Amino acid sequence: MSKSIETIALERRVDALFSRYAAAGSPGAVVAVMQGGTIALCKGYGLASIELGVPIGPTTRFRIASVSKQFTVTAALMLAAEGRLDLADPPHKYLPELPPLPVTVDQMMRNASGLPDFLELLRLGGHGLDKPARPADLLATCVRNRHLNFTPGGRFLYSNSNFLLLGVIVEKVAGMKLGDFLAERIFKPLNMTGTMLAPEIDTVIPGLATGYLGDPAAGFRRAAHAYPQGGEGGLTSSVEDLLIWSRHFDRPMLEPKALPAQLAAVMPLAGDHTNKYRRGLQTDELRGLATIGHGGLWPGFRTEFLRLPEVDLTVVVIANLGSLDPWRLSRAVAVLALEGDKRLHSALPPIAETEIKPIAGTWFNADEPALFDLAWRNGEPVVTQNGMPFALARRANGWFAAERGSFEFALKPGRTGTLRVDLGAGRLVTFRKIGRRKTVPAAIGGTYVSADSGATWRIGRDGSDWAATVSGPLTCGGPAWPVRGLDGNTVEVESPAGWITATQLAHLVHDRTGRIVALEISTGRVKKMRFERAE
Repeated sequence: MSKSIETIALERRVDALFSRYAAAGSPGAVVAVMQGGTIALCKGYGLASIELGVPIGPTTRFRIASVSKQFTVTAALMLAAEGRLDLADPPHKYLPELPPLPVTVDQMMRNASGLPDFLELLRLGGHGLDKPARPADLLATCVRNRHLNFTPGGRFLYSNSNFLLLGVIVEKVAGMKLGDFLAERIFKPLNMTGTMLAPEIDTVIPGLATGYLGDPAAGFRRAAHAYPQGGEGGLTSSVEDLLIWSRHFDRPMLEPKALPAQLAAVMPLAGDHTNKYRRGLQTDELRGLATIGHGGLWPGFRTEFLRLPEVDLTVVVIANLGSLDPWRLSRAVAVLALEGDKRLHSALPPIAETEIKPIAGTWFNADEPALFDLAWRNGEPVVTQNGMPFALARRANGWFAAERGSFEFALKPGRTGTLRVDLGAGRLVTFRKIGRRKTVPAAIGGTYVSADSGATWRIGRDGSDWAATVSGPLTCGGPAWPVRGLDGNTVEVESPAGWITATQLAHLVHDRTGRIVALEISTGRVKKMRFERAE
């Protein structure tokens, strides 16, 4: 196969980007670049199976996690075009077991429903991806919940519940399993032969890569998970198939032909605020060029499906290593592929350590409530919030913003000792720097129960420290969760997990006599959920 000089040069630059994953005994990734319908690069780096020494290639299959969401949405849009599903309907019209909440199917597609994430709800009860669950358990979690994080349509907040439920709605309306519908209506017509919905973890999938955690210094280990997956993230696919899917955006074949436009259709939030999340797709920009696509994260697997429609460019990076960052790498590859293109703006200068040093520390807003640490780490500014670290990049007008868009966060220095933080939908919030934390209030000791998550927290002393013993609908026992003081009315609770350690804030609710009667728990994807004091 002949290659142009430009293609050879691009491949060598990409080889350099991924060279560390080509080392002997390392898992890695597959990378593809397509422009104008021509594939400029499609190459694997590293091993799909360390144990068997199988290399990653263009047909290797991976769990693509949340990249699945756009396919679930496409299935629902097909049913809507046939008059079998109305996007303005509430989900309980199709799933009457759900509580009658004022949410629409379209708001679910756009992550603007206010429904809490079912993974977070289960975690509040001590259950995680490493513990067995059944599809019925996951649906029951959504059925149990009557809490909304915000008024539907008022904000963007990522929630897997939206797409889990959407997949079940498709099954109910279509009268067949979601995987069968996707295969019949999408994958077979497009000849996406390497793609399938694999809800059960023990499904035999030819050519599926093994997912790994770790790094060369610490060593690699197989990533464990025990959750079934549905419309929120259950697809396995290959880089070649995702290129076929990308081409369908440019030359639609499926009916209705307006499907790609419907996926990208804009719907402002209340107050005419922008929602960068469309229908199962996230929009953003790269060096002045609009992007649309989605990422995927699952233990041992990470995916980035990136399209730049203005320059007819697609970059796909899929990894079987949890420490590899396809989001950054896909954008680096896109810049390499567009070298010399005048439509690509010059990069803004990186944030300097001298800009971060004066504002480094721990910052808190009691009304949200929200807490984060800001530090200079490994040559870049890093925010850690709810236990999750993310890097900041320079934006216009003095803002430093989260690089990726599965949540909204941007900051700039305010008056002395404060930061202005943009949390999206017009919410500009003032954070204040925390000095010495308050001790845990002794009156917090007791048992707290959440009807919406089914979780029970028993908070008490663990020696000289405080801890919560947590149980829920699917689990009981396990290690205690450390409880740390913050201010007089808020404590921070840490929940250790297999591959992610998360934190949440508990705001103390008092009655008129000053007695603590409840806790309001806020996590990354659950806001102010009430835990009533039982004793």
